[in-house]
Amino acid sequence: MISYVIICAVAFTVSGLTLFSGFGLGTLLMPAFALFFPIEVAVAATAIVHLANNIFKVGIVGQKADFGTVMKFAFPAAVTAIFGALLLNYFTTVEPITQYMLAGRTCTITTVKLVIAMLMLIFAFIELNPGLEKLAFDTRYIPLGGALSGFFGGISGHQGALRTAFLIRAGLHKEVFIGTVVVSAVFVDISRLIVYGITFFSRDFEVLKNHGGIELVVAGTLAAFLGAFIGSKMVKKITMQIIRIIVGVLLLLLAFVLGIGMI
Repeated sequence: MISYVIICAVAFTVSGLTLFSGFGLGTLLMPAFALFFPIEVAVAATAIVHLANNIFKVGIVGQKADFGTVMKFAFPAAVTAIFGALLLNYFTTVEPITQYMLAGRTCTITTVKLVIAMLMLIFAFIELNPGLEKLAFDTRYIPLGGALSGFFGGISGHQGALRTAFLIRAGLHKEVFIGTVVVSAVFVDISRLIVYGITFFSRDFEVLKNHGGIELVVAGTLAAFLGAFIGSKMVKKITMQIIRIIVGVLLLLLAFVLGIGMI
């Protein structure tokens, strides 16, 4: 029962937050799944929720997207997301670095955990640093921003900070900006999920099935849908500063426990 409470609570909250911040749902949901499943199974389960949730968001705000900007940004993002996802798959095959006991529990430090934790720390610093809040690049660099955002999105789901920095000067109204971000994220999701499907899903679907993960994925998906729906109604009532602080603090906490192998 506790697994359903944690997964649904995280999915609901983060889905609402990512509608504004652009951070991938998988960035914060994957560690929650990792509390109950091996890391590679957690990645597979999260990927299912992530794609379904972004498709749902497209139905809510996708019609407001600026598709000219989407194509300039999302095409290079989709290409580099493949390479990021392949790199992530490689990290999952590296042998654990070390293990230790903490409060009677075995904690394992692995390459994939350290890489994702390090990226969490970097992007948390960006979110929490007031001096970087207005980081922005000229619109001629939108394709480059897409390439960088897609690559890191493929590795760990971290793409929101870069995506915002490269799209913020595109002259988009808040609702148009959110729609553009969500549609672009679907392109990245499709690219990286092809790789995840070939690697994580083909290897670990039976593990997910045998450990009751299917029911958790369904519950998490429904909670994420609800969070996105409620979040869309609050788009005019919430500020980016609040979102940046919440997301940054959550990333710091998750990076710490993930990096030391507790999850």
